[in-house]
Amino acid sequence: MLDDTSLTMMRLAGQGYCCSQIILLLALEGMGRENPDLVRAAAGLCHGGGSCDGPCGIVTGGNCLLALYTAKGHDNDQADERLPMLIEEFGDWFTETTVQYGGISCGDITGGECRTPDMSRCGTLIATAYARLMEILDENGIDPATGKDE
Repeated sequence: MLDDTSLTMMRLAGQGYCCSQIILLLALEGMGRENPDLVRAAAGLCHGGGSCDGPCGIVTGGNCLLALYTAKGHDNDQADERLPMLIEEFGDWFTETTVQYGGISCGDITGGECRTPDMSRCGTLIATAYARLMEILDENGIDPATGKDE
């Protein structure tokens, strides 16, 4: 049985968004926001950042998601000092989760098929990564339904 996140993720993948974009779109939709500039910029993280040897866009997109909730965004804003710890926690989880594929690179996870990822493998990883990101936020008292400026 597919949950709402999985259905939304499948819809976004079907619309041509890549893994890093989907991670951020899920967060934006959860906040009831749109940010096409951010979504376009996240495309630069797709497919290992342009190199099959580069890190999976799920981990880099996930780091961006954590920063979306905690980083400095304007002159009068203060960064949450926990951001490096949150990124490390997610990175450790991602490394452990992807050991079965041989590493965290896009190529490791996709079996070298970076331009045409296997959505059954990548989709499952996106869904579990997004769930873990929401847990990390929740465990740290950060409400995923609200943005940093709210």
